[in-house]
Amino acid sequence: MAANQDPLPGYQRVLLKLSGEALAGDRGYGIDPATLQQIASECKAVAALGVQLSVVIGGGNVFRGVAGASAGMDRSTADYMGMLATAMNCLALQDALEKMGVQTRVQSAIAMQQIAEPYIRRKAVRHLEKGRVVIFACGTGNPYFSTDTAAALRAAEIGAEVILKATKVDGIYDADPRKVPTAKRFDTITHMDALQRRLQVMDSTALSLCMDNKLPIVVFDMHQEGNILRVVQGERVGTLVTA
Repeated sequence: MAANQDPLPGYQRVLLKLSGEALAGDRGYGIDPATLQQIASECKAVAALGVQLSVVIGGGNVFRGVAGASAGMDRSTADYMGMLATAMNCLALQDALEKMGVQTRVQSAIAMQQIAEPYIRRKAVRHLEKGRVVIFACGTGNPYFSTDTAAALRAAEIGAEVILKATKVDGIYDADPRKVPTAKRFDTITHMDALQRRLQVMDSTALSLCMDNKLPIVVFDMHQEGNILRVVQGERVGTLVTA
């Protein structure tokens, strides 16, 4: 390989799962422009390698359905509001990517034809094959399901090789490392072990779906610049959850 060539990626089709809080940066709510630009830049670098990239974003920086329900709101109504919050985040990422010259499509599980395509699996795959970044909005389109479950579902549907779960910590620990200084980080762990230990990698529905479909998950620190690219290129970053 020539010295000036980019290294070949470790994966060819991936799904990146971002929490809504990830877009908020240090603000804790809303969308932080600098953080959005960083995420978009890393997504652009991944797409530039020829990797087929899809993204699922949560809505917790705008509205969390579970929080609304716990405050007395009807759970279904609260969850639908949370889904609409994810659409706002998806449009923000789309705008940032398009301004960088990256072709994108937003597909929504809830019909909103003025701003997004409806989710159609075959169209999503075709967009990926054409080099477009596909951003999935509104979760599964159903209440009582998290965006983690939406990420697992979409990844299975489009034939993604891996879910890249970007978090605030550098992997999966046997206890909360912010509370337990002696917490041990796992380099690898099985889906079943993560479920049995209740490690909260993803919610149990999402984790079970990944296990049933032998879909690996890489959990890593998104605040370390360049980590998304490193994971895609096959570097050992964070924790690998596998069968």
